[in-house]
Amino acid sequence: MTSPQDLDRARLLLAAHPVVDGHNDLPWALREQVGYDLDARDISRDQTGILHTDIPRLRAGGVGAQFWSVYVSNRLTGDDAVSATLEQIDVVGEMLARYPEDLRRALTADDMEKARAEGRIASLMGAEGGHSINNSLATLRALHTLGVRYMTLTHNDNTDWADSATDSPRAGGLTEFGREVVREMNRVGMLVDLSHVAATTMRDALATSVAPVIFSHSSSRAVCDHPRNIPDDVLRMLAANGGVAMATFVPKFVLPAAVEWTLAADRNMREHGLHHLDTTPAAMRIHADFEALNPRPMATVATIADHLDHMREIAGIDHIGIGGDYDGTAFLPLGLEDVSGYPYLIAELLTRGWSETDVAKLTWQNAVRVLRDAEAVSRDLSTRVGPSHATIGELDGPLR
Repeated sequence: MTSPQDLDRARLLLAAHPVVDGHNDLPWALREQVGYDLDARDISRDQTGILHTDIPRLRAGGVGAQFWSVYVSNRLTGDDAVSATLEQIDVVGEMLARYPEDLRRALTADDMEKARAEGRIASLMGAEGGHSINNSLATLRALHTLGVRYMTLTHNDNTDWADSATDSPRAGGLTEFGREVVREMNRVGMLVDLSHVAATTMRDALATSVAPVIFSHSSSRAVCDHPRNIPDDVLRMLAANGGVAMATFVPKFVLPAAVEWTLAADRNMREHGLHHLDTTPAAMRIHADFEALNPRPMATVATIADHLDHMREIAGIDHIGIGGDYDGTAFLPLGLEDVSGYPYLIAELLTRGWSETDVAKLTWQNAVRVLRDAEAVSRDLSTRVGPSHATIGELDGPLR
């Protein structure tokens, strides 16, 4: 049981070293729920019961920087995926223009520090899924120019050049074009995000990247054996690379008992003609009816702390962070139901003996450092290497 004293101490720590959260799907939720109409979803007001995220609860949770995911579904392909990604970027820009007292655009580590000094939430963007670039390195560069600071190499399905954790292996990791994508991301200063990718892809990317990489929302496979999580050998490689693994809160990835339940719940959604990732009110009613007949195993704050304990043991305190996946999942752990819950997690870690120095690295310092290091690699590479104009056809041959 978290004591009031533990929570007070956690909140004081977060005031000085706020959370950098690696992944929040609010832009996609705004697309799905209201077609990007910010009047209909004014996040300056409490949106409890509708969204996991709003500005009052970000403030209550001690969030100082947020990577807004500019995710698009794998159901969108080719130019449609690119266009939808641009629409996602556009709504983040609308949010920044609408709430300038609370949100500050951040493109660099220095920008993140400036936002913290101003008492504003640094707002960065991450593209979730390499299908967003439609096999084009020029499109990758354009996304970086528009402010995207990481790209997840895959989402739930393989791309033409990288294997996903939740699809049948095809490339055996990264193809040669996939390695060129990683090299070009290093050159422009875009973080390589290895959440969602197969373990073979993780290893290939770590062997290719000369800049630190991240996992924007992945936890420990040793604690919960799900393919979305990170094996221990990869956590050790991550430490050598200088990167950061940001633990996610999604119960089906962190709680072993939730894995089978989730498979059944997803099957129920499909039987009702809905996508299993649908979080609209109608979809959530279907989920609620299923849960009434099939009680859901509940993850807790302690579940997430168990993952962080293990990840710290294997990768080291300098290589872990937090990526909640709010507004991108139907269910969340008890105590972490929305973005206001971070103090409960920090209080749990403090009761487990984490030092204030360790917590500061977890919440703020590691994420800022990894972006700063990627920027330094980019400055060096860009003086020696020009933009790549390689095509997937040239490097991998005809698409199958």
